[in-house]
Formats: sequence, structure tokens, C-alpha cells
Amino acid sequence: MATQTSDKLNIANEMLQFDRKNRAFFDELTEEEQKKFSPFLMVRWGADVQGSAELQAYYLMSTNERLNKNFFDISTKDHKKFQWLLATTVSPGMGKQYHKWLAAKKKTSDNKAERFLAALYPHMRDDDIKLLAELNSKDDLKQLAKEHGWDDKRIKSEL
Repeated sequence: MATQTSDKLNIANEMLQFDRKNRAFFDELTEEEQKKFSPFLMVRWGADVQGSAELQAYYLMSTNERLNKNFFDISTKDHKKFQWLLATTVSPGMGKQYHKWLAAKKKTSDNKAERFLAALYPHMRDDDIKLLAELNSKDDLKQLAKEHGWDDKRIKSEL
């Protein structure tokens, strides 16, 4: 008779434990469940919530500060419990939240002008970069590169 995995590792339950700051959750998992537990998935789901702009900003900034910085420098294989304990510090303790998947950033464009502008203005959204690239001629972008200290050789190779 095959053993059936419990429902503890569904993302809804994990986020409930995350919001409840349940520090015992990882210890309550079986050895098999602990092996299957994914800190990466927990971070991607935990960073984004539905709610006020302030609550969304809090979760995102808290996750970035406490989990994203150097989080995976800690061996996932050997320190999942420690990663879980760090994750329990994210929630402000305001009860269950509706968490959404936070997709990874899209890969950079193959368009040289867009890559140049994205490097120059990393805070801009992708669609704004694309529009800026469309609105400016190649000569405009070359002039902008010169204004930022690029030499002719670099401009020729990268633009």
C-alpha cells in the first residue's frame, strides 16, 4: 500500500503557516515532506499579496530584505528549517492574506537600444524602455551614450 502525501505542502497551507508565523511548521512535516518542501516557491508566493498598496509594499520589501538578500547562499539542502524560520519573520501578523505568484523578471531584450536604455535606467518598466527606444533615433541614443561617457568604440560595439 503506497503512502499518501499529506496536504500540508499545498501552497495555500504553506502561505497560511507563513502568515501565521508558525515557526513549528517545518518540524511538523514528515522527513519526506521536508525533502519536498521548496523554499524557492515559498519566497515567490510569499512576496506578493492582494490588499492595500501599503500591505503589498510591506510584504515585498520585507521579503526582499529578509529572504532575497543572500537567502540562497544558505544551502537549501541542509538548511531548509532555517530558511523557513527566516520566512516566518516576513508576515506583519495581520492574519491570513491572499498570496499571488510573483513571476520572475522577463529576460532582457535582444534589441541593443532597449538593452542600453535598460542599463542606463534600471528603475524604468520594460514597456517604458521599449517606448523610449522607439521614440529615439540611433543618433539620439549615440549622443546619450556620449553624454554618459561612452567612447566611440564602445558605442559602435554596443549600440
